[in-house]
Amino acid sequence: MTSQTSTPQHSKPAGPVSVIGLGPMGLALAETLLERGHSLTVWNRTPTRADDLVARGARRAPTAADAVAASPVTVVCLKDYATLYDVLDPAAAVLGDSFLVNLNSGTPDEARTAADWAAGHGAGYLDGAIMVPPPLVGEPGAVFLYSGARDAFDRHHDALATLGDPRYLGTDPGLAVLHNAALLTMMYATMNGWLHATALVGSAGVTATRFAELALGWFMPAVVDPASLLAQAPDLDRSHYPGDLGTMEMNLNALEHIAHTSAEQGVHTEQPLLMRDIARRAVAEGHGEQNYLALFEVFKKALPAV
Repeated sequence: MTSQTSTPQHSKPAGPVSVIGLGPMGLALAETLLERGHSLTVWNRTPTRADDLVARGARRAPTAADAVAASPVTVVCLKDYATLYDVLDPAAAVLGDSFLVNLNSGTPDEARTAADWAAGHGAGYLDGAIMVPPPLVGEPGAVFLYSGARDAFDRHHDALATLGDPRYLGTDPGLAVLHNAALLTMMYATMNGWLHATALVGSAGVTATRFAELALGWFMPAVVDPASLLAQAPDLDRSHYPGDLGTMEMNLNALEHIAHTSAEQGVHTEQPLLMRDIARRAVAEGHGEQNYLALFEVFKKALPAV
């Protein structure tokens, strides 16, 4: 891991930080903080995971409570919110003087509950989401999402900026994990589209390598254009879906052909059938003459309970 960072350099010295949880991501966080000059205290249920950090100058805390007490900021990177409580409930006596940055995975309601739990112990709290894999922590382009108390975000901005570009989303503690889920939805939907498309042409003997040049080298940047989607975002806010360049009915026809082709070629059909059925619902709800972005109106509503 290099010492490059996308964040501005600050003249004041890096302050002490503790890290609780040394899985692959926790290790990346701790290594980056140590490399950038922070006085680092670490704790992990398996103490030997800290050996390399300790050899490089970090302090190994004997307990999670000791780690919290050692620094004004404690970054928590554990499996989930249940593990957060399991690890830090025994540290309740020192939480009142602490500020917790929680980078666990979970749901917005879990994040709000954790913020209430921290407040009940007198601790400051920010919930966060890491939007890059471990090797990219601290590198240019690394983005971390945060939500919760704005004054706490501002007060500890320098420590947060060590890890990556800190984006503050609002006072609702659930906003960071909500945005995380939304962005991962885009990632998985895009990956699934690429994988299904590659399987579809692969049914005729076309290799993934050959297809990739057309699909990723041309089609994605030229047709699924982020700049075009960005320009159309205000239309989503206004529920404005002009169909002059293509209607939902036209797109439904294409989706019907994709579903039939998948079945004909003997590849997985659930994904194209799902896309077709969602478009059918949009047409049934009166969006047939609007463009494909009118699916937004369908996605905004939960399906009726069965």
